[in-house]
Amino acid sequence: MSEQLTIGELASRTGVATSALRYWEELGLLPAPARVSGQRRYPPSAVGLVGVVVLLRDVGFTLREVKAFIASRSPAGDSWRELYQRKLTELDQRIVQARVARTAIAHGLACPHKDIFECSNFAGGVAALLAGSSLQEAHEEIHSH
Repeated sequence: MSEQLTIGELASRTGVATSALRYWEELGLLPAPARVSGQRRYPPSAVGLVGVVVLLRDVGFTLREVKAFIASRSPAGDSWRELYQRKLTELDQRIVQARVARTAIAHGLACPHKDIFECSNFAGGVAALLAGSSLQEAHEEIHSH
């Protein structure tokens, strides 16, 4: 029998709290481990699997998406590429949104009004948002005049 890891040892080797490991197991991200005297015993390969979860989480995948990624693994398949493509598209959209938000905040900081609520550009942006414009559209509308 190969070396088996307790949950504490797995946590120590991966830097992931035992509570998170139990939660990931509950979600199905980690397979249910063997039990010895009621204690979890993980195979050494669990270290790599935890690393995969951490990596995917750190690049923006939700735990639900991580579960789908893990489930999509098959020797002949590459359905993980579809998951990656969707996440890349989502990240591109978030980057655009973050750039627009950053520009709007920088303009707000440059506003000469002591009270931003007195700024016609700020009020115009709020009105445009309430009228259904996106932040980007509202910002472009304000600065196109």
